Amino acid sequence: MKQAYNPYLPLTEFVPDGEPHNFNGRVYIYGSHDVPGGVKYCEGDYVTYSAPENDLTDWRYEGVIYHRTDDPSNAKDQMQLWAPDVTCGPDGRYYLYYCYSFYPEIGVAVSDSPAGPFKFYGHVHYPESINGGATLREFMPFDPAVLTDDDGRVYLYYGFAPAAEKEMKMPKLSQEEIDKLPETSKERVAMFSKIEFGENGMVAELEPDMLTLKEVPHVSIPGGHHTAGTGFEGHGFFEASSIRKVGSKYYFVYSSHKSHELCYAVSDKPDRDFVYGGTIVSNGDVGLNGRTEPLNTLGNNHGGMVKANGEWYIFYHRQTNGTEFSRQGCAEKIKILPDGKIKQVEITSCGLNGGPLKGEGAYPAVIACNIVSPTNPSVINYQNPVMKTQTRITEDVEDGVHTPFITDIAEGTKLGYKYFDFEGLSKVTLTVRGKFHGTVTLSSELDNSDGVSETAFSIDNAQWTEISLDSTIRDGVRALYLTFKGEGKLDLETVTLG
Repeated sequence: MKQAYNPYLPLTEFVPDGEPHNFNGRVYIYGSHDVPGGVKYCEGDYVTYSAPENDLTDWRYEGVIYHRTDDPSNAKDQMQLWAPDVTCGPDGRYYLYYCYSFYPEIGVAVSDSPAGPFKFYGHVHYPESINGGATLREFMPFDPAVLTDDDGRVYLYYGFAPAAEKEMKMPKLSQEEIDKLPETSKERVAMFSKIEFGENGMVAELEPDMLTLKEVPHVSIPGGHHTAGTGFEGHGFFEASSIRKVGSKYYFVYSSHKSHELCYAVSDKPDRDFVYGGTIVSNGDVGLNGRTEPLNTLGNNHGGMVKANGEWYIFYHRQTNGTEFSRQGCAEKIKILPDGKIKQVEITSCGLNGGPLKGEGAYPAVIACNIVSPTNPSVINYQNPVMKTQTRITEDVEDGVHTPFITDIAEGTKLGYKYFDFEGLSKVTLTVRGKFHGTVTLSSELDNSDGVSETAFSIDNAQWTEISLDSTIRDGVRALYLTFKGEGKLDLETVTLG
């Protein structure tokens, strides 16, 4: 039987900002398109994958659905396509909403199929009676989300609000200061330093033509300096608008000013009166059961909810390759409680599997949901390329063959995999390379309080080799944690349970 794990797409694929939509019994993923080892956000053209809603292990590549140069505004290919969204319009066609690299414009493309390809359709603009029909540029048209309501009315959501980023270190810098930063930090810092943004999430109704605004956009939820007394304190709007209708309620999912977390707000109306609900997921599990220290590399986050086969899921992304520019999509099952609340879910390795993974066989090491190293910071710092110093996911490419692995495993590194259904696990084999002398502790608990065994080993080999660990992990659905102590550094390609 086929299994699914996080990330849910092929390990060679990098589709962050995932917006899942269930169209005609298939779940389609629309997102940005990063590349491994990228130096900018979203360097690829848009692609999509789809799966039957009753089998989210069976993802099918639908191909390139929209090229960067398909919009006349980017005919010279100078910008990247950032986070998109798709809706089925009142006319039954599918509309793709997107933006470019902080370019103040929202583009729209259309297709007769949710699998694309999409063709350029136009730019969101005012009617002639408002601003003379000008293209929407106010309040930073960024990260568009779109909803076609049950009554056929269409609503556009967008915005960017970095004005009160207390959780991230992103001060205003001069161009001279920006030029001295490492390349992977320059783009993000320059964005915050040079561009004037709005400070809230915005919403406006569209005409049935899917392009023309019916009104001047207004605030949907507060961000920046506007959260005091609103209930959004500490979790104000930052970016990553996403909207879903659940029964008669409207759920707005967004990235808060912490950036690593996806929060939600709820309203009885599609365009106002949203009330803060809570955090759904953090890509470092920060906030889960009061946790303050991350269990994974922190980075920006963007995703959305989807109902498939009667269950609800949240899609989000993780960082790889020691940068913000090589992100992979992940997903977790969530529950919408009778009172409408959504409890924060933990990030896992089993994701869309519908339950724990089999407690036997070989697994790619990079499905680790917890990667902790002594250099993990508790907040995101876009000025400091600290990701390059952390234990991290990366890959080798030789003759077109991609080999993903975890690199820079060192003293104090802890890797966690959740969850497996163990039965008679007696041995764990690690495929490693590098130079390391020390021990690895095996446990089913983060604090090494259960199922603990320790193995001493020494390796000095640039080629992949195996080390065997005895296991005392008890039967049942449990996590697997590996804690390394010693001198040197390791790469880890495969974890084999037997």
